[in-house]
Amino acid sequence: MNKMYPYDLEKLPYPHEALEPVIDAQTMEIHHDKHHQGYVNNLNKAVEEHRELQGKPIEELFASDIPAVKNNAGGVWNHDFFWGIMASPGRGHIGDELLTALEKDFGKVEEFMAIFEAEAMARFGSGWAWLVKDKSGKLSVMSTANQDNPMVEGKMPILALDIWEHAYYLKYQNRRADYVKAWWDIVNWEKVEDLLKS
Repeated sequence: MNKMYPYDLEKLPYPHEALEPVIDAQTMEIHHDKHHQGYVNNLNKAVEEHRELQGKPIEELFASDIPAVKNNAGGVWNHDFFWGIMASPGRGHIGDELLTALEKDFGKVEEFMAIFEAEAMARFGSGWAWLVKDKSGKLSVMSTANQDNPMVEGKMPILALDIWEHAYYLKYQNRRADYVKAWWDIVNWEKVEDLLKS
């Protein structure tokens, strides 16, 4: 992604109902069309007031010392990324190269998933859980608060889970653990492997 001001809301790569039953159509509609649109609108407004930022790629705004810029830039980028690493239930499987990398850095795929789920559950309040790679290609799991992005720490995301309540509350209420476990069924592993290779 290399989005520049003025920012637009990217269309979902699938219909609102495509991720059911894991994520319901109403949640997707509200999440994308309202919450994500709000980040786009607020980022445009914030950058409009800071002309020196208007020629910068959105990734350069993650570390801004202007809260409205930092928070909304993360909100726009993180959500664009999130939509792209999901697909209809049961359509994906972990490819050989990704499997090898996960086993190398976590031992077993199941261990990676357990670590990822624990990271998602341990994040207090709103935020994201991530599978990231460093400059050497080593994989690790981390979480960030609010709309913060791992690229600020030199880590490249290859998988992300939105753990803000608006991402799951209509269907799962306060059962974040159920949402996190169910979410594996809609991960687009082909896309994750492409990101691993890039």
